[in-house]
Amino acid sequence: MTAPLRLIFAGTPEFAAAHLDSLLAGPHQVVACYTQPDRPAGRGKKLKPSPVKERALAAGLPVHQPLSLKDPSEQALLANYNADVMVVVAYGLLLPKAVLDTPRLGCINVHASLLPRWRGAAPIQRAIEAGDTESGVTIMQMDVGLDTGDMLAKVSCPIGTTDTGGSLHDTLLALGSPALTDTLAQLANGTAQPQVQDDTQSNYAAKITKAEAELDWQQSAAVLEQKIRAFNPFPVTFCRPANAPDTRIRVWQADLGPTTDAPAGSITEIGDSYLEVACGDGSLRLTLLQLPGKRALPVADLLRGNANLFSVGERFVQPEAKP
Repeated sequence: MTAPLRLIFAGTPEFAAAHLDSLLAGPHQVVACYTQPDRPAGRGKKLKPSPVKERALAAGLPVHQPLSLKDPSEQALLANYNADVMVVVAYGLLLPKAVLDTPRLGCINVHASLLPRWRGAAPIQRAIEAGDTESGVTIMQMDVGLDTGDMLAKVSCPIGTTDTGGSLHDTLLALGSPALTDTLAQLANGTAQPQVQDDTQSNYAAKITKAEAELDWQQSAAVLEQKIRAFNPFPVTFCRPANAPDTRIRVWQADLGPTTDAPAGSITEIGDSYLEVACGDGSLRLTLLQLPGKRALPVADLLRGNANLFSVGERFVQPEAKP
């Protein structure tokens, strides 16, 4: 029987914490955890530990939260754990070559994309936003590039027409943990078969900004519907009424509507359960909206208490063109 591996785990959000849970329940020994420093959160802006930190402390593991791993003293501390593998899942810090070379079998990354399709910080959202019909998880041997290392395992899944960033996140989470377990077993017994990525097939999944969540009504309804699903539950798309441009109305759900010749951004119909808005091509029927300071409501409920909130012909603000 192959001896258990000594693992260092590095990650930050819930996606990473769930992978840590699976490792703690497995045959290998997690000897330390690395995660981002505590961040201000909530209305009180109190420092909040990451999900990985919470899980690690509950398991009695040492936790490190360096601002950088470029400091030789931090690198020496990491090396003292004599790890066989460092498992990285949505950590948020770049690993310098000195760190990549420290564990006996190197560092591996669980990436929420079928590499090399989406490299970067937001592969889940960018896949839905682009209209991809397939996603998956790749376990990768890390190198100094951005998600460019050799692939050790790939597991795929379809992206459904109703999938959101949240639902695809959960699907990939269920795929990632067993794939990670299998990959570690292969590394332990020497049967891993790395495959080189085809760089010509890669796209950059840039980090999602709140500013880009504003709906650009000049775009097609199909493109906007994909964006609405991709940005649910974060940062959530929004629009602003022309008669109240400082008011952000969050758009959680929408369906494709009929073709229309109305100006983009104008309300063309107020149905019992939707608000129909003209787009550059086609229209969108907004079905779940959230007013500032309120909870998200189906449009039917929203209109019941705010009958005069919208009117046919009213327009939403067109965002300024990005440079």
